[in-house]
Amino acid sequence: MSNNIKPGIAIHGGAGTILKAEMTATAEKEYLQALEHCLQAGAEIITKNGSAIDAVEASVVALEDCPLFNAGKGAVFTHEGKHEMDAAIVDGRNIDGGATSGVKNIKNPIKLARAIMEQSEFVMLYGAGAEEFAKSIHLDFESDAYFYTEHRWNQLQKIIDEQRMALDHTSEKKMGTVGAVALDVFGNVAAATSTGGMTNKRYNRIGDTPIIGSGTYANNQTCAISCTGHGEFFIRAVVAHDISCLMAYAGFSLKDACDKVVHDKLVKIGGEGGLVSIDSLGNIYMSFNSEGMYRACQSLGGEKVVQIYK
Repeated sequence: MSNNIKPGIAIHGGAGTILKAEMTATAEKEYLQALEHCLQAGAEIITKNGSAIDAVEASVVALEDCPLFNAGKGAVFTHEGKHEMDAAIVDGRNIDGGATSGVKNIKNPIKLARAIMEQSEFVMLYGAGAEEFAKSIHLDFESDAYFYTEHRWNQLQKIIDEQRMALDHTSEKKMGTVGAVALDVFGNVAAATSTGGMTNKRYNRIGDTPIIGSGTYANNQTCAISCTGHGEFFIRAVVAHDISCLMAYAGFSLKDACDKVVHDKLVKIGGEGGLVSIDSLGNIYMSFNSEGMYRACQSLGGEKVVQIYK
């Protein structure tokens, strides 16, 4: 390990209008404990000289298994009362990536994304075909009942009554995506992102999460990025890759590149949300332009940070 690098990991559990006034003390404690648990899943791997790609997968699996976050078990309902999940993973060593979109009943979509990267000749598989591939490699599937949470079902009923999608609903404007970025002791970065999409979404809508370069990106020469926000804007702004480009071609620091994109470029086009990032030296930056972002990070041997608000 080079003396210059500080291995570490950062995770997020979504961004948006997370108002402190509307958060009970009990709920806040639950979210903070869940974030710490999911951070630890990946941090343990980094601490034991494991790979960044294993670390980000482990943290995202933990986030997918937690019903508090909009991914995996906690995925929101579509207009039809189903769950359509997206995920992506990128290995910064060679910018190898795997992504999946519109999949149903797969317990951990991030595991499918990684399998697509490592066990197929493709980058992205969608819907029924992706599920067929998942079955061929014996990934775990779960019944609809596994993904049912009363909180998510009530969100859908409320929004159906108002005939809107969740992102337009002021008090529930939480961009539910989970993700992780990491740098390992070998100097490799990786990023992973997973989501259940929008409550009440229709027409097989796909956001930025599974789009390499928009919601998820990693490159050993620059950084690893995992985004959360109003996906349409993150797609249009090619957020994750743009940050890497600002570092590679314009000499920006990680912080300056993230701030330029999140607080300037995105804001100008009306995009709300945030991201977690780590550069090739281990500098971690968690940037967002919304009221809050569920987030946590830790550098090897450093202090653990777990936060929701600014």
